[in-house]
Amino acid sequence: MRPLPTTTSPNHHDVIVIGTSAGGMTVLLKLLEQLPASLPASIFIVQHLARNSNAEILVDRLNRSTELVCEVAQHEKAFAPGHVYFCPEDHHLLLQRGRMLVTKGPRENLFRPAIDPLFRSAAAAYDSRVIGIILTGMLQDGTVGMQAVKRSGGLTMVQLPAEAEYPDMPQSVLNEMEVDYSVPVGEMGLLLQELASVPASLDHLVPDDIKYEATIAERLMTQGNGHTHEMGVMGPQVPLTCPDCGGALWEVKNGQLSHLRCHAGHTFTPESYLAGNLEALEETMWVALRMLEERRTMLNSMADQDRKRGSNYWASTQEERAEELKVHIERIRNLLLANANAKSDNQLRLEGDSEAERA
Repeated sequence: MRPLPTTTSPNHHDVIVIGTSAGGMTVLLKLLEQLPASLPASIFIVQHLARNSNAEILVDRLNRSTELVCEVAQHEKAFAPGHVYFCPEDHHLLLQRGRMLVTKGPRENLFRPAIDPLFRSAAAAYDSRVIGIILTGMLQDGTVGMQAVKRSGGLTMVQLPAEAEYPDMPQSVLNEMEVDYSVPVGEMGLLLQELASVPASLDHLVPDDIKYEATIAERLMTQGNGHTHEMGVMGPQVPLTCPDCGGALWEVKNGQLSHLRCHAGHTFTPESYLAGNLEALEETMWVALRMLEERRTMLNSMADQDRKRGSNYWASTQEERAEELKVHIERIRNLLLANANAKSDNQLRLEGDSEAERA
């Protein structure tokens, strides 16, 4: 763990970016209640939200638990110390010098809002002044963004995985890089108050690849005009296709980590790519199931017509073909239903966790 500096400086750690997912509201409430209104830093939060969520309701809950001023982030609005800016549902939150961008850009790691775009843009705009924090959550969103913060000279902090309700996200960061602080949420408040007032390192420059990807990602999210030659600058094309749009994918290296990005801006870690690929495969199987059922229905109809005309041979042939399809239909249906039941059980578990958070 990096030792705490002891002096103050105008060039301090005044940009705090926080990423969380499942179980996040509970720990956000616990963290923010520890921070005073005089905190000399702005806080930006991405919480993975369903499209039909309401960020305003969540912000109201935060305001009741902290002295800081919490609000939903607004496009091109300036930000101030002592304020918390919460990303709205179904939008990304990016940072530029002195202002926020709230965009409807492509999903990253299957999420919108996603954590990596916020962390990457903060690192590109504010380099060593950034403190990146990853809290409870599933999968890997935030790991690549934390690497960008680290490589740009910022400080990195994760919730101690042993106390996280869903340890995947903080543990993924610890697996991929050396973080400055891995602490329980109950200790983060005092630590952040100390770090926010100490000088940021002046001997770090943002790596060119982070600045370049942040620039391209911002343009993709705000203007939608990506170009394949720009992708080639960031890394080699790989023999894979984007699960979201079917486009080609390029491998982008950030230090020791790599992720995949298509020219439309969809971005994946290896794990989120596999998850997205599986989801796309499932959609294809549902389409195949429907087409097979329609084909079987047509074969049975043709068999009935042949039998009415006295063509028993052709009627039997069509019925045999329909019966062969039935075997494949049942196999696909059973597989899809089993997967749907597993998803339903997981969703019920997550909704139960959310209800517990709201209680």
